[in-house]
Amino acid sequence: MNFADRLLCALQYYGPLCVGIDPHKGKIPDLFGGDTPEGIANWAEAVIDIASQHVAVLKPQIGLFERHGAEGMQALQTVCQSARDKGLIVLADAKRGDIGSTAAGYAEAYLEPGAPFEADAVTVNPYMGLDTLEPFLERAERHGKGVIVLVRTSNLGAEDFQLAQIDGIPLYLKVIEKLTPLIKRLEGASGWSSLMLVVGATGPEEARLVRAAAPRALFLVPGYGHQGAKARDALAGFVAGEAGLVGGVVNASRSITFPDAAQTATTLSDWRMAVTAAMTQAKHDLQEAARNG
Repeated sequence: MNFADRLLCALQYYGPLCVGIDPHKGKIPDLFGGDTPEGIANWAEAVIDIASQHVAVLKPQIGLFERHGAEGMQALQTVCQSARDKGLIVLADAKRGDIGSTAAGYAEAYLEPGAPFEADAVTVNPYMGLDTLEPFLERAERHGKGVIVLVRTSNLGAEDFQLAQIDGIPLYLKVIEKLTPLIKRLEGASGWSSLMLVVGATGPEEARLVRAAAPRALFLVPGYGHQGAKARDALAGFVAGEAGLVGGVVNASRSITFPDAAQTATTLSDWRMAVTAAMTQAKHDLQEAARNG
């Protein structure tokens, strides 16, 4: 099944919240074993268990597993497999971008069925050119996967290059011009494309411009929660659909996986209660923002 079609079906039931699995140094509670590969795997498994009851999408941040070497990557493999076994759609946040056989290697690692870190979609960096995307696009077509392209990111440094003007047009919109035929290439029966765009919640006006330039591309929206963007900002690039606002997924990581009450919990029961409360509150905030336009 086309990735976009599958994602939209899941979002209709669970809403747009995506849970980020970001095992930051020093953040993994001692309840799970602390900041070790085993501790990360235990903590992530507990988050996945809660997430599978409340959301459709999970996004592990690859770099925070890589810092633990081979054992960290083993933990990532466990996380991806466990989440997919529980029916969650997994977006591997790897931000890969390279040429030729190297790009093909990255694509094989994350989008090939049975691959070590098989996910449903992977984030990629387009700034070396469209040829770097081709191995990912080919596997998306062949295996019903998604490709998520960085366009207007949520970090402060995004202004350094992404907002630079070229013939009076910001670079991020120039990127979308080049991506337009690829977005069309991966359209599913729903009319939405399996080529998603990363559009940060910290730039709601830019999100509206991106939506106008790419009306059929679903968004992955970081920046909601810990980075300061509100729910209404996160939904700025969404549009009205039959079942409410539609347009992609909104990621939240630290605000829902490391809430204060969870970090001070002394029992697993208290930790679960705190994380569940943070997750349901984020869902509620997004629902209210969508209801109020």
